[in-house]
Amino acid sequence: MPRHPLALVVAVSQNGVIGADGGLPWRLPSDLKRFRAITWGKPLLMGRRTYESIGRPLPGRTSVVVSADPAFTVPEGVLKGASLDEGLRLADEAADAMGADEIMVIGGARLFHDTLPLARTLHLTEVHAAPPGDVYFPAFDRAGWREVAREGPIQGDKDEAAFTYVTLVRPAA
Repeated sequence: MPRHPLALVVAVSQNGVIGADGGLPWRLPSDLKRFRAITWGKPLLMGRRTYESIGRPLPGRTSVVVSADPAFTVPEGVLKGASLDEGLRLADEAADAMGADEIMVIGGARLFHDTLPLARTLHLTEVHAAPPGDVYFPAFDRAGWREVAREGPIQGDKDEAAFTYVTLVRPAA
């Protein structure tokens, strides 16, 4: 269990799709600006395929990649954990070093599935479209979460679809 709370950050379509062909199934520049703002100065925990789809470490954040593949290498400044537990430990250490108050989980599907039971916050972008895709967000019971913020629908000039920002928190036990 990590010492810092986990927050999942994900854009999910109406049909549960979060990815297609190794990338995002939409262009939503407005959502990417929000992603940058809420993840800035925090460690990003992600799987190998998510890291490869981004293609580089994101500035202002520490990337922690979970991959059991010993042949997978990361560039200087990117941390690699061979298991979820090791990735969480590295993300905790990065959060300490950065003075961050939480760890941001940014994908993919397996990492979302494995960390959703541990997460305190879910920053959800509900994309008002149903594109084809091959990666899905895991089903979860919304009754176990409390909605604390909702904004939208929003669609900027360059966004391919409208979307709504929703912040869910898990009530304290």
